[in-house]
Amino acid sequence: MSKKVNKVAFYLPNLGGGGAERSMLNLIREFVKHGFIVDLVLANATGPYLNQVPSEVNIINLRSSHVSKSLPKLTKYLRENKPDVLISSINHANIVAIIAKLLSFRRTKIIVRVDNTLSQELKNLSTLKGKLIPLLMKVFYRYVDFIVAVSEGVKEDLISFLKIPKDKVKAIYNPVISSDIFEKAKESVDHPWFTSGEYPIIIGVGRLNREKDFQTLIKAFSFIRKEVDARLVILGEGEERKNLENLAKELGISEYLLMPGFVNNPYKYMSKSSVFVLSSIYEGLPTVLIEALSLGIPVVSTDCPSGPREILENGKYGKLVPVHNEIALARAIIEVLKNKSKINFDFDFLKKYKSEFVKECYLELIQDEER
Repeated sequence: MSKKVNKVAFYLPNLGGGGAERSMLNLIREFVKHGFIVDLVLANATGPYLNQVPSEVNIINLRSSHVSKSLPKLTKYLRENKPDVLISSINHANIVAIIAKLLSFRRTKIIVRVDNTLSQELKNLSTLKGKLIPLLMKVFYRYVDFIVAVSEGVKEDLISFLKIPKDKVKAIYNPVISSDIFEKAKESVDHPWFTSGEYPIIIGVGRLNREKDFQTLIKAFSFIRKEVDARLVILGEGEERKNLENLAKELGISEYLLMPGFVNNPYKYMSKSSVFVLSSIYEGLPTVLIEALSLGIPVVSTDCPSGPREILENGKYGKLVPVHNEIALARAIIEVLKNKSKINFDFDFLKKYKSEFVKECYLELIQDEER
């Protein structure tokens, strides 16, 4: 390890309950183990993952109501605390991080993570702010040392959209698999569906927003109910909750659907389910799909850009179905449930998602002396 680098800062809007935040926490834990001084700089120190930050980490709360308003404080932090490296995640936060670095006049190396397929994300942006971010990315991403794309699909999409040199964009998978997943998976679930073992359980996990398309999963479930006396569990919270609840009511399946909101430990639910389903319209690298595989759960996923096909190696390790197709989704799930499929593969293929392996990939970027 280069002696020049001993202090690494991570910058995020907050510690909300998403995959990006969970991945950054896993990476932070590995950097702490490796002996780095680690600062976690948050625009606002809120979110359900806050109590999971290792005690060795210095939490810097910028106490800003919006990410953009954290710019002056982040600039001041860089000037006064002088981290060797700043790693940022989530596009609007990345832009603020880049500008802060430029205004600080520090030689801090900056690495930004992109965890979604930008071209697909653009199709779903309606606000002025949402449309402005891609333009700002084109302007400011050229000033970073490296851009980490969380999958090869995201990498190719970024290079095409931003027109930046290929050697500046590195595909590094999320640090998804850590030992605590398996420990948490052993915990019991206090709900009769899970304790009785009477019903096959279909599970989906993610924010309740449009891109996760839980509407299609619920529609598929209504077809599944005609053939299999199954139950559906969706973990997560978001703005689509009411719409999803209304849809379930219209389809007459509310009593067979459980939506407990965000849970700190989704793994105990996942490990006791019959099949994991990803119904997304688009992704970058769906963390929860990898977690499901690591727990040995059969998976069914939409073939959305990008990530699922890459993770499942063209359907070798799970079923792929078209986006927005509830019939195809239902048929694939029914096939898994009726065949009582078990995971039967060499888990070595998941090595690239292990926290220790991913940390080494980041260390290579940090120690790159050419930038």
